[in-house]
Amino acid sequence: MNGGPIGYYVHHHGEGHRQRAQAIAAQAPGRFTLIGTGVTGLSGPFEVLELPDDRIDGRFSGEDGAADRPDALHYAPLGHPGVRDRTRIIAAWIAERRPALMVVDVSVEVAMLARLCATPTVYVRLAGARWDPAHLDAFRGAKALLAPFDPRCETDDVPDWVRAKTFYASGLGSFPPAADRTGDVVLVAFGRGGSRTTAQDIDEAARATPDRQWRVIGPIDRPTPASPNLDVAGWVDHAEDEIGAAGVVVGGAGDGTLGAVAAAGRPFVCIPEDRPFAEQRAKAAALDGAGAAVVLSRWPSASAWPRVLKQAEALDRRRIASFHDAHGARTAASLIEGWADR
Repeated sequence: MNGGPIGYYVHHHGEGHRQRAQAIAAQAPGRFTLIGTGVTGLSGPFEVLELPDDRIDGRFSGEDGAADRPDALHYAPLGHPGVRDRTRIIAAWIAERRPALMVVDVSVEVAMLARLCATPTVYVRLAGARWDPAHLDAFRGAKALLAPFDPRCETDDVPDWVRAKTFYASGLGSFPPAADRTGDVVLVAFGRGGSRTTAQDIDEAARATPDRQWRVIGPIDRPTPASPNLDVAGWVDHAEDEIGAAGVVVGGAGDGTLGAVAAAGRPFVCIPEDRPFAEQRAKAAALDGAGAAVVLSRWPSASAWPRVLKQAEALDRRRIASFHDAHGARTAASLIEGWADR
């Protein structure tokens, strides 16, 4: 080990943060400590530090809605015991372990806390127009910015100094190699971030394509009664395996889903979800511009699905595959270690 330990703050809204952290930490055994809510039980050559939950009533929108919140913060609800304990635990870990660096994926508050604790940061910059004062302060205070997406997903209005400070590394996840043979299942993949699509929407799509087998993975209820060609599996531990074996994948533009689809080179129907700072819509626009996916603004009518699926199957799969860097995790880990050891 060339330098001190590296802390990696893992946000708990959405699955992509955990996938990135595990993939990067696996490239530098013994160097990282993953810090966050829900990291207990993650396996790999790293330590974990569990934090209390900071959500209000189990919900998280990215901002606390307080009128008196400083512009440099997004989420700092007053009187919340989880927020107090998280801050105490992180600061105590920094004081005890004296990390060479903190990777922050993502929280402007944790980035500011690390800086107040005299610890340099690398900030994971997600897609979308994140040019508000809080984000810009976090970007400005970081040694470097790591973007877990292809440069084509960048928005046109990105400030020049932010782009110059950014290193792009797609493929930050535990994605298996593309399968030589795949099935003919239409796989609808939902992440933990939530979706506008309902079980009824999917059931109607399945009924409109009786020659197709539909399967749903993720947190969605089974319709009653369900079409005989529809299987609702619920949450699965290895969604990337199911995505890699699907005939067509239908899903949002979250990092986990997009990363697995691109790694496997699967035909993709992308229906971006509403997320803060239009993150998914920025990535969906890039896929649309590259001809890499059938991009729809909303779930289509049942009668449109036969045509939509055929359009997806007719795409050149090399285009979606070009959004995946097979060496992304290795490159990101090497960059982070280099920044930590300077």
